[in-house]
Amino acid sequence: MQPKALILTGYGINCEEETAKCFEIKGADADIIHINDLIDDSKILNDYQILAFPGGFSYGDDTGSGNALANKIRNNLSDEILSFAQKDKLIIGICNGFQIVANLGLVPATDKQYGKREAALMHNTTARYICRWIDLKNHSKKCIWTREIDLIHLPVAHGEGNFYTEEKTLKKIKEKDQIVFKYIKPNGKPANQEFPFNPNGAMEDIAAVCDESGKILGMMPHPERFSTFTNEDMWELKKEKLIREDHTIPKEGDGLKIFENAVFYFK
Repeated sequence: MQPKALILTGYGINCEEETAKCFEIKGADADIIHINDLIDDSKILNDYQILAFPGGFSYGDDTGSGNALANKIRNNLSDEILSFAQKDKLIIGICNGFQIVANLGLVPATDKQYGKREAALMHNTTARYICRWIDLKNHSKKCIWTREIDLIHLPVAHGEGNFYTEEKTLKKIKEKDQIVFKYIKPNGKPANQEFPFNPNGAMEDIAAVCDESGKILGMMPHPERFSTFTNEDMWELKKEKLIREDHTIPKEGDGLKIFENAVFYFK
C-alpha cells in the first residue's frame, strides 16, 4: 500500500506542488490541502501517514516568518497536529515550514515536550534575503528523513533562517542526536558561521533539526527544488565531465533521497 502525504497549502505558500511531486515520484500518494479545508474537516488528517509544511512566505511573513500560519494552526488544529506528531507518522517542515514547526514546538521538542517552542529562525545576519546553493553534512543517525545521506548540495531561499536556541536546549539536542544538517564549505570543512557557506549566521552552522524520535524534521534548505539533475547549479559543467569520463548522466536530483526515505519508512 502506498503511503499518503498531506501537503499543506495556504496564502503565500509557493512550494506545495514541487513538494507533492517529489513524494509522488518516490511512490507516495500526495494531496495538496488548503489550511482552511483542513480546519473545516480535521478528521481527514487521519487518512495520512506523512504531513508536509512546504516553503514559501505564508501570510507574507508580515508578523514574522511562519508566525501567522503557526498561530492559525495552534488556534484551530492544535490537538490534531500534536496527536499526529506523537503517532508513528512523519512530519517535515521546509524553509517557511521549518519556521512553522519550530513555532508549533514540533522540533526540537526536547524531552518529548511537543507544543513547547524551544527554537527560533531569526533574521539572517546579513539582513538580506539569501538565495543560493549551499553544502550540508548530515550529523544525525536517528533522523528517518536523512538515512544514507552524508553530504548533500541544496538551494536555500530565505530571509529568516538563523537558527537559535538556548544553551540548555542546544546541549540536549546534541546529546539526543537531534542536530541533522550543518552548513559546510565545499571542501567538507565546517562553515564556522562564515558567509556564504553558512548563509544566515545560524548557531553552530545548524541547518536542520529533528525531534527525539527522528520522525519530525525541520530544515531550511529546499530538497524539493533539487528533484532532477538539471535543477542543480552548474549542471551543464557536471554533465560534460560525466560524458568525458564515460559515466551515466543521472536523471534524479539528490534532494529526492529525503522523500524516498519517508516513503520507504512505510513500505
